[in-house]
Amino acid sequence: MRGLITDLLDDGGIPVVGEASDGREALEVIRREEPDVVTMDLEMPNMNGIEAVEQIMKEQPTPVLMLSAYTDDDAEVTFEALEKGAVDFFAKPGGEVSMGVSRMSDQLVETVRTVAGADLDRSVSKNGTSTRSVQSTDTPVADGAAFDDTYTVVIGSSTGGPNAVEQVVSALPTGDCRILIVQHMPEAFTSRFADRLNTASEYNISEATDGARIGAGEGLVARGGSHMEVSSYRNGRLRIKLLEDDQGYSVQPAVDVTMASVAETIDDPLIGVILTGMGNDGADGICAMHEAGAWTIAQSEETCVIYGMPKRAVNTGCIDTVHDLDDIAGAIVRGEN
Repeated sequence: MRGLITDLLDDGGIPVVGEASDGREALEVIRREEPDVVTMDLEMPNMNGIEAVEQIMKEQPTPVLMLSAYTDDDAEVTFEALEKGAVDFFAKPGGEVSMGVSRMSDQLVETVRTVAGADLDRSVSKNGTSTRSVQSTDTPVADGAAFDDTYTVVIGSSTGGPNAVEQVVSALPTGDCRILIVQHMPEAFTSRFADRLNTASEYNISEATDGARIGAGEGLVARGGSHMEVSSYRNGRLRIKLLEDDQGYSVQPAVDVTMASVAETIDDPLIGVILTGMGNDGADGICAMHEAGAWTIAQSEETCVIYGMPKRAVNTGCIDTVHDLDDIAGAIVRGEN
């Protein structure tokens, strides 16, 4: 696997300056070579990926891309690695590993380049286990805060998103809102991500299924590998339709698909939020929501791990307000600047 990844990255124009067979050796190579980015497996002898990431962030903070298998156990450990400071993860295919990764070489190269450009000062988890954190000067959610209205809130994110989404959702007070979350993530990971959000928040959050209905105080995470549309809305409850076809989008699920369907289907108050991530997904969707009368929010550049999606959303002119990550939950509760 190390040899294959080295070849794929070299072919993609990314020179590989070192290899390691376990976490301890990785720390030695990182000290010596000072790389721009590290790809890190989870299961290794002597020192596993979680321990290695934690030590890297303490000794020589370097952007880390985790390599994770499509299993429930690896999904849970991957989220733990993100909490320790890893920027993102690349899901290794099952079965014939070498052939699978070769087919995904372009995605691997793009992901490594994205992770290499991440700002580790902004790659933090809600519980503060990373080495550094961003302190916002904006007003946090006050104790006993409540929503002024019943909203449908759509949150879109990519690189750096799992921790950012958890921070926002966990800060929201119990309310009458419906929350839809679209995070660029493979299918094997979205169910576990939904479980984590459900545990961390006051909302009942689950992975979306075709035909699912949610009402006040509930939320759904778009299932990896499927687009999530709102197919109908009545009596304060919305119904979800999953689309298996990629619909021409480079990511699946796509934020644009969900936001466009919400704008078309729901007449009640809407809030659209674009968080950290690479690319332009969400730019068209946030404009569709804005034109439908939604209040639109983007994460500030100063607190984004990757200021790609929010930047493109802001550049459309369809964003009403920009907030640091710590204040986005408060902005959602207020429903206005």
